[in-house]
Amino acid sequence: MNIDEFKIEVEKLGIMVTEEEINKLEKYALLLKEWNEKINLTAITEKKEVFLKHFYDSLTIVKIIDLDKIESLCDLGTGAGFPGIVLKIFFPNLNMTLVDSLNKRIKFLEVVINELSLENITLVHIRAEEYAKKNRECFDVVTARALSSFPILLEYGVPLLKINGHLIAMRGLNDSNEGINALKVLKSKINDVLEFKLPYEESNRTLIDVLKLEKTSLKYPRRYAEIKKKSL
Repeated sequence: MNIDEFKIEVEKLGIMVTEEEINKLEKYALLLKEWNEKINLTAITEKKEVFLKHFYDSLTIVKIIDLDKIESLCDLGTGAGFPGIVLKIFFPNLNMTLVDSLNKRIKFLEVVINELSLENITLVHIRAEEYAKKNRECFDVVTARALSSFPILLEYGVPLLKINGHLIAMRGLNDSNEGINALKVLKSKINDVLEFKLPYEESNRTLIDVLKLEKTSLKYPRRYAEIKKKSL
């Protein structure tokens, strides 16, 4: 996906693309390639693939939720900043928190945020379940891109949400059926599921919108060892 193709496809999502945003994305892609030589951030570093499989893919979240109406968003397991950094570029209104368990990735994101002059972003180096224990019911939206199994993601993400908040799980294939028991335990429900293919290369994508209905029991999330031993 070249720049012109990116603009066309993003505008199909209802997002107008400015030159300033393109400049930030190009700088981001360059930093990603440079840093990937030092630390393992992603297997995808070729510019056209980065624009399709990281940048465009991150923005597909708008197919299922209106981010113009959202104030606070937490991106769990953000990795190299997807979708969080990309969403912040296009939706500067978002009060953004990026959580990752690897400090090297947090250091990379510090550089990206500085180089792209992004504001109102909090970086947190911590495991997802530990963060959720300390920051209950704080966010309007929690995002996670290909993070863990669906039941485990629910246990990580739902406690962070305000009541009526949304967990948007960005998956390859639809595995929402695996979370039926976890949804019940965590007082939440599937609000919407959207399946589609990325343009040009036709790989499968699924967006799962989980709505939080009631406060989460203080029992959740459990300790990491318990979660890994038996998911909800």
